[in-house]
Amino acid sequence: MDRPSSPPASPTSAAGGAPWAGKGWESRSLLTLAGLSTLFLGLPVAVLVARAILDGLLIRALTAQVVLSALGLSLMTTAISLGLTVTLGLPLAYVLARRRFRGAGLVEAIVDLPLVLPPSVAGLALLLALGRRGLLGGPLDAVGIEVPFTTLAVILAQTFVSAPFFVRSARTGIAAVDRDLEDAARVDGASAIEVFRHITVPLSGSALAAGLVMSWARSLGEFGATIMFAGNVEGRTQTLPLVVYGEFQAGNLDASIAAAAILVLAAFGVLVAVRLLHWGRALDIRGLR
Repeated sequence: MDRPSSPPASPTSAAGGAPWAGKGWESRSLLTLAGLSTLFLGLPVAVLVARAILDGLLIRALTAQVVLSALGLSLMTTAISLGLTVTLGLPLAYVLARRRFRGAGLVEAIVDLPLVLPPSVAGLALLLALGRRGLLGGPLDAVGIEVPFTTLAVILAQTFVSAPFFVRSARTGIAAVDRDLEDAARVDGASAIEVFRHITVPLSGSALAAGLVMSWARSLGEFGATIMFAGNVEGRTQTLPLVVYGEFQAGNLDASIAAAAILVLAAFGVLVAVRLLHWGRALDIRGLR
């Protein structure tokens, strides 16, 4: 009696789990396309940073008054923006992660909206809401608060465009915390604040930290909303991205390249930090299993 023939080995099983095994031309095509995509995304940035380093522009930029002033303003405004984001965003993230209520989908859509809005549109919206002739401009002016084209406008613009990154990450992290652990703490007599402080926040710490880092990076690189709502006044509203634009417009390409390289290196450092945070979170999860 003939033995039943065994099914043909799949490309995946034949190569120990590697897809596309046994189909060399398909594998090579896939790798070629992946390489071209990586080259397209990485080459312009690499050229920018290499030009700044090899020509000594980066060192000169760190001693230029306009760059130092913009860098100091950027660090100060992003720090305040980050504090404002945590103050307003953490309670919102907790509610979205732990409560089910009518209109929750609409609230989530509103939170995510700044992520898809063009930055110039975000700046115009802020101007129409908080400008001198805007919806709240009159009441604010009556109490002596001037928002547009001030440092406060820079902070608000940065917070508006960057807060969704923190809220989304925090919401995901809080939702992943085992509620049985929180319930056990309540049974032991812990208050709601104590449960949040000692259980929820530590267990979602990696997601919260990743959200903070991404939010800070978005604030640091903010341009469109800032220039529309706060203007480009040196020493008051001119952040580092505005220096890149201003120097380029003035024909000073070297200064523009140097300032841009500083932003690129900062952004790259942020991405590395986020990867490390996610890696550490994965190790923590494996350790709990």
